[in-house]
Amino acid sequence: MKTNEILENIKARRSVRAYTSQQVSEEDLQAVLEAAIYAPSGMHLETWHFTAIQNIDKLTELNERIKGAFAKSEDTRLQERGHSKTYCCYYHAPTLVIVSNEPTQWWAGMDCACAIENMFLAAQSLGIGSCWINQLGTTCDDSEVREFITSLGVPENHKVYGCVALGYVDPETPMKEKKVKAGTLTIVK
Repeated sequence: MKTNEILENIKARRSVRAYTSQQVSEEDLQAVLEAAIYAPSGMHLETWHFTAIQNIDKLTELNERIKGAFAKSEDTRLQERGHSKTYCCYYHAPTLVIVSNEPTQWWAGMDCACAIENMFLAAQSLGIGSCWINQLGTTCDDSEVREFITSLGVPENHKVYGCVALGYVDPETPMKEKKVKAGTLTIVK
């Protein structure tokens, strides 16, 4: 099968859920964020916003507010996470990027997904682990969560479509091998 550096980078990327405490450098963070803003966007509107958090105290408070929203949920599984002393929605990554957009266009979430994938691939190319974090997307309208993320710089009129955890892979945690599911491709000629 044909390959090159970009295709190999895509194949090598995995979701990382165990990180060291080493912070992502300013230069590497800027490179990952630049990759995000070069993603395609519907009608080239670029109404998205990227809020990068590297302050551990702010990340801890964000996690606590998300857990508070989960504790109020009617979903038993979310309630358990909300009351857990050890639950951390961003897996203790030293950097979290909140990806938000104006929810006025139906493609806003797709624009964010393209930007998130660009961040994943850029991070992989720099030796940085990453993981898609969904929890803030489902809790961003909780009043306590909204107040906090707005104070961090997420525009008030934005919905959170996902977050990117970034950090260095904990060497003690083995990486899973990617298993490609059969029957997922169809080519019509």
